[in-house]
Amino acid sequence: MSFELDSVMVEESERHCALAEQVASALAPSIPIIYTADARGAARPENVADPFAAGKRRLVIARRNSPFLMGCPAGSARFACCGYLVLILASNCPMDCSYCFLQEFVADNPAFQVYSNYADSFEELDRLIHSAPERHFRVGTGELADSLAFDTLTRLSCDLIEFFQTRENLTLELKTKTDEIDNLLKLDPRGRVLVSWTLSPDAVWRSSEHRTAAPSARITAARAVLDAGYKVAFHFDPVIAYPGADRDYTRLIDDLLDILAPHEIAFFSLGGLRMTPTLKSAARRRFPSDPMLLGEEVAASDGRLRTFTPRRLALYRLIADKFARAGVKAPAYLCMEPASIHERVFGSAPPRSALLGNRLASA
Repeated sequence: MSFELDSVMVEESERHCALAEQVASALAPSIPIIYTADARGAARPENVADPFAAGKRRLVIARRNSPFLMGCPAGSARFACCGYLVLILASNCPMDCSYCFLQEFVADNPAFQVYSNYADSFEELDRLIHSAPERHFRVGTGELADSLAFDTLTRLSCDLIEFFQTRENLTLELKTKTDEIDNLLKLDPRGRVLVSWTLSPDAVWRSSEHRTAAPSARITAARAVLDAGYKVAFHFDPVIAYPGADRDYTRLIDDLLDILAPHEIAFFSLGGLRMTPTLKSAARRRFPSDPMLLGEEVAASDGRLRTFTPRRLALYRLIADKFARAGVKAPAYLCMEPASIHERVFGSAPPRSALLGNRLASA
């Protein structure tokens, strides 16, 4: 895949950092590189109809002053959590899914940022594993940015994989909607790197997942990295209820299992479409013609708008049962759902967060 950029902005203090030099060497000559004292401020779109969309076309290289490692922002005491830890190496995404929570989360700072001092995160990870040597942690980079978008430019995956190769109780999860896997195929993950794809039916991809790889391309990429020694997993999130959804999700799983054997799936997750009222307003304003944003929803106890519970449960069960009947024995979890929903889908209470996290990291 390739993504269009209007410009690259580099903070002056980072002009000679390894990341800036790597991007400059791989960038098309037609794309200007601008050096400035405040790259974030210079890249903030002004006087445009859609600042969020404009921000996606501006790549910023700057230092991160906050910690890189954090608990998953989706975690909460009200949900049955998966123990996922997040490594924030970038912010925003060149793709543009109509339902994406970043439309609210980074609305005031929408430029696509990559942090030049990302190697500092390795010290945080080493402190983590030294603090709990008996634990196995799953750490992902795909929360505030797609893990592989622009990897051809940045080559972040190469440094990440080299680090994780030698940490026995860490598993790196690279979460993506791209098929940008060329760098991965040149490396040996040594069993410590998992690549996961969000999968949606073609109807959702065509209407809602703009500038992403087609579902078939994601599955083909999964086959390629699996053959190269990586683990693979899949996120059906958000599951969207629309006319024909039952048929389409069934076909999607058939397509997946035509390419991958049941035992080759490390785990899968499910999550329903959920939006705060602010996100819903932003999404409908930016994508007024997307039918996937027009379903019937109700306000849940966490303040988010969600698909009516019986319909949501029916789709979860359809996917989970389809995998079970096909012989997929991989661990599975629900994202941002309470334990009661997990029990109604899988027939048992969810494991404790730390236990599930260790199980997914070791899958």
